Amino acid sequence: MDVSPKDKFVTVYGRKPVLEALDDPRLEVDKVVLADTARGAAAREILDAAGRRGVAVQRASAQRVKVLAGNGKQDQGVLADVVAPRMRPLEPGLRDRPRHVLVLDGITTPANVGMILRTATAAGMDGIVVPRRGVASIDPMVVKASAGVAFRAPVLRCGTAAEAVAALRGAGYPVFALDAQARSTVYSADLPARAAFVLGSETAGISDDVRPHVTGWLSIPMAAGVESLNVASAAAVLCFEVVRRRES
Repeated sequence: MDVSPKDKFVTVYGRKPVLEALDDPRLEVDKVVLADTARGAAAREILDAAGRRGVAVQRASAQRVKVLAGNGKQDQGVLADVVAPRMRPLEPGLRDRPRHVLVLDGITTPANVGMILRTATAAGMDGIVVPRRGVASIDPMVVKASAGVAFRAPVLRCGTAAEAVAALRGAGYPVFALDAQARSTVYSADLPARAAFVLGSETAGISDDVRPHVTGWLSIPMAAGVESLNVASAAAVLCFEVVRRRES
């Protein structure tokens, strides 16, 4: 399973998000990368803020900043790598035998990913798998939607959701997925002490390469003719029910 340097950091880009990270004493900023074309008052503000925190500033080409940020339109020539103390690659994370793990599969809307990170962390889930491919990157939009919780969420990183569920099955975890048509519900199903739960996209559901690894399907009961919930709302129902059972 491949490992990326971004398995340790949340990379924020753009002048305002970088300044907010530098001005937040609760956050450890590893480094700032500033385009060598950046000049004037905006660049000086970044340099001064980094200097006050003792954070190293690296100069790079504007193109290199775009590549590192992963966003060619909104980086504004600057990014910062913020240490995420609970973020790590999936396989080392599984060695600690987390009890309940949430896997994001094909969720590409940053607002949904951010809200799920906030909800799952608040509920007390032990791990949230955010694959580097097929899911919205943990970027300033996700950080904003999570109200900053993304920096301290128990994120587990891997390449794809399919890699994640294969690794979880290999580590002995049953894998449950949400499906509106499933006969077992999140309230009635027999959930083991250790399990993984997959959330698919609202349009495509669980992806085809993840489905073969699913060992059980769960639904959330709906009333009044409502067909389904937004994926972030579904995550809230699932996570709090899983943790409620664990603690009761």
